[in-house]
Amino acid sequence: MTDKTLTPITEQEELQKFCENLTSGDFICVDTEFHRETTFWPELCLIQASAPGVEGLIDPMAKGIDLSPFLDLMADTSRVKVMHAARQDMEIFNRLIGTPPAPVFDTQIAAMALGLGDSISYDNLIQRVLRRHIDKSSQFTDWKRRPLSEKQLKYALGDVTHLRDAYLWMRDELEKLDRMDWVATEMADISDPAVYDTDPKNAWQRLKFRKTHKDYLAVFAAVAEWRERQAQTIDRPRRRILKDEAIQEIADQKPKSQDQFDRLRAVPNGFIRSRTADGLVETVEAALADPDAYAPKLPKRQQNPQTPAGAPEMLKVLLKAVSDEINVVPRLIANAADIERIARGETSDDIPALTGWRHDVFGKKARALLTGNLALSFENGQVRLFEPEG
Repeated sequence: MTDKTLTPITEQEELQKFCENLTSGDFICVDTEFHRETTFWPELCLIQASAPGVEGLIDPMAKGIDLSPFLDLMADTSRVKVMHAARQDMEIFNRLIGTPPAPVFDTQIAAMALGLGDSISYDNLIQRVLRRHIDKSSQFTDWKRRPLSEKQLKYALGDVTHLRDAYLWMRDELEKLDRMDWVATEMADISDPAVYDTDPKNAWQRLKFRKTHKDYLAVFAAVAEWRERQAQTIDRPRRRILKDEAIQEIADQKPKSQDQFDRLRAVPNGFIRSRTADGLVETVEAALADPDAYAPKLPKRQQNPQTPAGAPEMLKVLLKAVSDEINVVPRLIANAADIERIARGETSDDIPALTGWRHDVFGKKARALLTGNLALSFENGQVRLFEPEG
């Protein structure tokens, strides 16, 4: 990291030159600081970026600044965008450029394939990979405040200078171990536009519904859509419009008047008469008047075969043994849903643990374990795999 006094880029000509310098390599490390406590849309406050031999800070709040040169780099599919725990940063750039940046290398995901931890924090990653300590005293900075102190700016820039060095090491290690393909699908999934979908009509899919009869689902989906539109329109967090449990209660109780809304536990008393609740009564009425038009079409429930007693537990022991042997976080190989489906004897190709490299290191053994062609034992405190005789 440079020792000179840090000054964020606030002028267009300087931004253009910085972006030209960022094209010096085949990757760009990116991080953002934003404010979202009181808004639906994140308010971008600072952009940090680095590439081989270049690093800097961009002030998106500077008067008259046009971020187009940098956004063009983020949209350029010929260059890898390196981030840590990329989801929130990707959401910001998806809104700014109209599509999620790609390709992406998420160091938090890569860490799983290198046995460095599940959902490892940035400072712990840098400690483990580079043996560097990060001063986190500026972690809770109000990034909207201007001017930012030298200490705050150095802290922010460290998010991409350390990241640059960590990425180079992690990329080399993954290539040495021939594991780049192991994380390729997860990296690609981050750039799936569906992940960042904010269409109000799909808002119900983020919530867990408790019942499946048509009237309930119609009100549930309609109110979820109403809340999403309200939150986006007035730019307030969803929870400050209406809490999730309130949507559940409205769908269950189906209030048809202001008095009935006031009797609900999860809806604040008097809320229905506020400006924020504009249109909510009419939304519920419309859903109840025509449930077919509002209720989402759910896939038919399949009758799953009974899970053999003890099978999931045996598979979890196998998964732990396999992941320890190859030094990979277990969740990268198989999640709880995979384990449950395999335990029931399912062999579908839509079970990730039964495809590709996961099948080679775990899926094949899992099926052998369930068919009696592989057994587990404990020797000297360690799990051992063996093929039973006969």
